[in-house]
Amino acid sequence: MLENLEPVIKISAPKDFRPGVTFDGSEGTATTEGLAELPNFDEFLLERGYPPEEYEIVGTPRTSQWQQRENGAWLTSYRFSFRKKVIHLDLPALMASARRVKAPTVRVKAKDKALIICPADFQIGKGASGGGHEETIARVFASYDRIEEQVKTGRYEHLWILDMGDIIEGVMSKANFEQLQSNTLSPMQQTDLAASLMFELIKRLSKYAPITYGSIASNHCQNRFMGQTVGKPGLDDWGIVILQQLRRLTTEIGMDVSYLIPQPDDEGFAFQYGVNTIGVVHGHQASRPAGVKKWWSDSSFGNQWVSPCDVLISAHFHHLALEELGQRHDGNGSKFWVQCPTSDGGSDWYRRKAGVDSTTGILTIELDKHTPFSGSVTKH
Repeated sequence: MLENLEPVIKISAPKDFRPGVTFDGSEGTATTEGLAELPNFDEFLLERGYPPEEYEIVGTPRTSQWQQRENGAWLTSYRFSFRKKVIHLDLPALMASARRVKAPTVRVKAKDKALIICPADFQIGKGASGGGHEETIARVFASYDRIEEQVKTGRYEHLWILDMGDIIEGVMSKANFEQLQSNTLSPMQQTDLAASLMFELIKRLSKYAPITYGSIASNHCQNRFMGQTVGKPGLDDWGIVILQQLRRLTTEIGMDVSYLIPQPDDEGFAFQYGVNTIGVVHGHQASRPAGVKKWWSDSSFGNQWVSPCDVLISAHFHHLALEELGQRHDGNGSKFWVQCPTSDGGSDWYRRKAGVDSTTGILTIELDKHTPFSGSVTKH
């Protein structure tokens, strides 16, 4: 019964032949076993735990061939390099996006009503349980769609887009190395991608009304060394650098956009629309949400820039809050503190410590030129 059966042919490989995979966290080398046919290298890596959507082959595979003694057949081993993929952002992505700008359509005449749009805490480049920058982009674009629908039907005479801070994750907003481990993008890639996202919003909304774009100082964007601020907060900040690039770009291509930044030694600013004076600050001036209200009160006693404000908008604490506080200077209504939600992938350390988390979104505030703000906001 066993007469016509032959045992498996023994393969004799070169003495220094060592099939296997080595990987140092960013780059690796793979060596296949002896094969009679050209393999699918992506499948080879996938079988060993390196999926092709995350890893890519670099260069041309090298080969080593030998002949089997038993039957003379030739086998080939392939040695190739691979690496963890770096997300290609088509640098500079901002300019690539600018090339796709279309001429604005004719705007519908509107008056006496404006909309404030408050993107906050994108923290582009941050990795968390809610995903990395790709998931953040998806959330941001979903919010953009809803905001554009509001702008399209609202017929506003002016739009404010306020970068509420922490638009990038950075690498040194605090005195430890946690960010270096969790980041999904370098600071340069973070900045380029964040600028592209904000330009996308400007581009979408510019066909409906003139835009003012503002940016403030924030803890993740400030020029910091080991968690300590270096330089002037109202100038040395990645969010304000992004604003400068947007200003150059929109001016060059003739878009109707104006810009607001803090005084060099301040971290926020105030502006007026009709009877309302709006203050904008990131919120890292306080260690907890309730501290923002105290900071506003103390700053008013100190006659700081926020003193005349009827509405103070802040971010930093990653959830939506709205609170009525005191009376306006003219006695016609109340002051309000508005706290913005985040668009990032979550802060796992806070969720583990506090036990709570909040949904993401971008906040908008509709203002009437002749009516004091009464506390109505929308989360997109």
